[in-house]
Amino acid sequence: MSPTSRPLRKLGFLTIGLFDEADPRRGHQSTLEIIELGERLGFDSAWVRHRHLQYGISSPVAVLAAASQRTSRIELGTAVIPLGWENPLRLAEDLATVDLLSGGRLNPGVSVGPPMHYDEVKHALYPGTADHEDFGYTRVERLLDFVRGKPATDFSGVEGFEVFSDRVQPHSPGLGRRMWYGGGSLRSAQWAGEHGMNFLTSSVVKAEGPEGPEGPEGPEGSEGSGDFAQVQLSHIRAFRDRHPDGESARVSQGLVVIPTDSATAEQRAKYTAYAEARLPRTATPQGPARLMFAPDLVGTSDEIAERLTAHAAFREVDEVAFALPFSFEHEDYVQILTDIATRLGPALGRPAIV
Repeated sequence: MSPTSRPLRKLGFLTIGLFDEADPRRGHQSTLEIIELGERLGFDSAWVRHRHLQYGISSPVAVLAAASQRTSRIELGTAVIPLGWENPLRLAEDLATVDLLSGGRLNPGVSVGPPMHYDEVKHALYPGTADHEDFGYTRVERLLDFVRGKPATDFSGVEGFEVFSDRVQPHSPGLGRRMWYGGGSLRSAQWAGEHGMNFLTSSVVKAEGPEGPEGPEGPEGSEGSGDFAQVQLSHIRAFRDRHPDGESARVSQGLVVIPTDSATAEQRAKYTAYAEARLPRTATPQGPARLMFAPDLVGTSDEIAERLTAHAAFREVDEVAFALPFSFEHEDYVQILTDIATRLGPALGRPAIV
């Protein structure tokens, strides 16, 4: 390991939880089994993605409620809940309930912005108010206030036989410190730090200079914006610069990592083809948002560890939530997770537990 690296303290993984429309229960059961396996293998955290009107997990809080009753130690996170689909007060109630059921293991990650394909879905989602909804950071602030116990109403007390609270119930005192923001821009990293959140950074960032889209290196996406690792590194440092905890503020990195140590020849061929098909998008910033994608890391654990320890942003974190590929089979995820826990983790300085 590079002498400038932080020791890897928390090893986690992220799954999308795909399912077949003809048998959605099986897909959800597979996700729960993968989380149970993660706990047995000694992972510190398991995270689920969030998908609406797709064949992936649309209700991660419900899935993690189930997972909380099938596990006892592993932390359970969302990466991430897009708040454009949510009512912050109702979500705060659900998060606190699951956190209490899990014994304080919930790590909710959220993001802002309008829902995908908003023009097509807005009348179903927000009939009558679609053009008035605020999808900016104030939506996160509302959620944080409710989770952290600030009043949600001016009314409290006894009315007849019923007792009313002025804040969200149940209240889980430690949950406010375990709220994460999933961001891919300098502005989001700074905002998360200023508001005392933890920071999730993934395999996607915005191409921009170190001082933002119009920084000294030119407009967002200009040739001076540097490589993926350097852009991600600038986000991590900007987050910690603005966070009250400074250098100890929590950051988790979520690159796509596919070790092949115990893979069959067929699996290795599939993994290589998957990564090669996605590689062209990493060459230049993509789309109007100028998104930069990190290459998927495929190879033996020793090979992946070498690439990670050379990654400027990885050297700044001590927590990871390695992302599982979208479209693989259950047995592939078992092999990948087993290799991460027993081979890649130790190669990165995180001793195997099993």
